[in-house]
Parts: sequence; structure tokens; C-alpha cells
Amino acid sequence: MDYKKIKTDVNAVTRNIEDFTNGTGNVYETVSILSKRANQVGLEMKEELNQKLSEFATTTDNLEEVFENREQIEIAKYYEHLPKPTLIAVHEYIHGEIYFRNPHKERPDEF
Repeated sequence: MDYKKIKTDVNAVTRNIEDFTNGTGNVYETVSILSKRANQVGLEMKEELNQKLSEFATTTDNLEEVFENREQIEIAKYYEHLPKPTLIAVHEYIHGEIYFRNPHKERPDEF
């Protein structure tokens, strides 16, 4: 997924608490959903970054090679400018792009 195409805020923004209770009716449940989604996004970004950086892995550590590798520096700068996974998760939640369900609400008679 190309996270650069997501048009979300790069910095933290003050938001209305009611925007987070629309889907679940509970702020704490929404925070749990957002944290799980942010972890998923963070892992995807980390795997993608590690995959791109593995192309530059060498068996010997030579300081001259480390400082001369401009492509690796550009890749790192690209990922530094991406929005944080938490902000991406909030954006997806507010725009209804996250699927979630609570199995405890679906079958309350089993407890």
C-alpha cells in the first residue's frame, strides 16, 4: 500500500470526541480498534522498508560504502516523511475505511 497517497495530517490534530463514538458507541472500544490498526500499518511499513533496505545489505561493513549509498538515504527520507501509523489509522476510521466487529456484541447470551 502506498501510504504517501493517503491525504491525512502529518501532525497531531485536535478532534471531536463524538467522531470516535459514531461507529462503536464507546470511546475505549474505538481506541482499541485504532491501536490494532496502527500496529498493522506500522508492521506493513516496517516490512516494506526492511525489504527495500535488504537490497543494500553487504557482508562487510565499510564506512566508505555506508556514507556513499545515496539510494539508501533517499529511501530512509521517504519513510521519515510518511504520516505516522496512528494518524493513518485515525484517518481510515473517520472515513469509514476500517472494518471491525465485536463478537461479544453479536452473541451476548453465551457469557
